[in-house]
Formats: sequence, C-alpha cells, structure tokens
Amino acid sequence: MVQVGEAIVSFDMLKEPFCCDLSCCKGVCCIEGDAGAPVTIDEVAAIENLLPEIEQHLSPEAKDVISKQGVAYTDASGDLVTNIVNGKDCVFTCYGSDGCCYCAIERAFREGRTSFMKPLSCHLYPIRISKVGSYKALNYNRWDICKAAVIKGKREDIPVYKFLKEPLIRCFGEEWYNELETVVEELKKQNYI
Repeated sequence: MVQVGEAIVSFDMLKEPFCCDLSCCKGVCCIEGDAGAPVTIDEVAAIENLLPEIEQHLSPEAKDVISKQGVAYTDASGDLVTNIVNGKDCVFTCYGSDGCCYCAIERAFREGRTSFMKPLSCHLYPIRISKVGSYKALNYNRWDICKAAVIKGKREDIPVYKFLKEPLIRCFGEEWYNELETVVEELKKQNYI
C-alpha cells in the first residue's frame, strides 16, 4: 500500500492488468453477485430524480421493485446498495441488441439526458473503496467473471489504475491522479512494482 493524498492505494491496483472486455463478459457484473452496487445518499437522490429519464429502459420487474422498495436498500453488511431483481440483477440493468447488459443510468448519460453518469462504485469497478481511519483505502477486487478483462489488460499492458483514470479523476480530481502517476513512476524506479 502507498499513500496518495487522502487515499491509501494497493500495489495490486498499480501493477495488475485490467481492461474490460464487454464482448466476452457481456456486462455480467451488473447481474451477478449477492447485492446491488454500493451507493451514497446523494447518489440515491440523483437516481430518484432521473427515474423519468430511464424508466423506459427498465424491465417490468425492475419497475415493480423500484415502486415497492425504492432504488436502494441497506444490505446485510450495513451498506447502502442499489436494489436488485430476482436476487441478483441490478434494477438499472438493461440489455442491448448485442446481448450485453448495460446500465440504464449510463445510457441516459451517454444520450445527453442526464448529467449523472452512474454510481461511482460502478464507474470505479474493479476498485472498491473502504475507510481506514481518516483515509480511503483503494483495493483491487478480483472476481472470476472478469478473467477476460485481466487477459485484455495484460495483452494491452494496461494496469487497473490506468484503465480507471476517468473515474479516479471523478472521485479524487486530476491533481490527485497526476500525483498517483508520479508515485507509480517512483515505485517503478525503486522496483516495488
């Protein structure tokens, strides 16, 4: 682990290869798992406000869950997460004609219908953030459904932190990301990564 500003960053995040390969995984991270995506109270409010922009892309089952239970719930670990359908699918999952799962929130963003892209936890995946004292700890979360992303990352020589440049800047700012790159170069010179 190395400290960069207000964050403690795992070495795995700096050296392990990763680059999503949607053609292989089909976006299965949106439909697998035992809970929805972690969200903040502010993100829940933003999502509730944009429901009219995304409801046409949601399944009837997802609309039913949202109308009865809302967009999020507190899971067994005490974390606020997006609601799920049938015990696994995120309520915001929609499907493309290519058979891939997409996020209805991100779809509305890409179509220019909202300024909210998607929950930060989704944008940052496979990084998960936890609290360690007053710091945010950034860890690489390995999941077997992302094997194709590891293979593509290795082939294209893209470590996790480079693949996630945009969401890391969204979370911490461009100055922080530039500092991260400086730290990585120094760690390489010292043969730590």
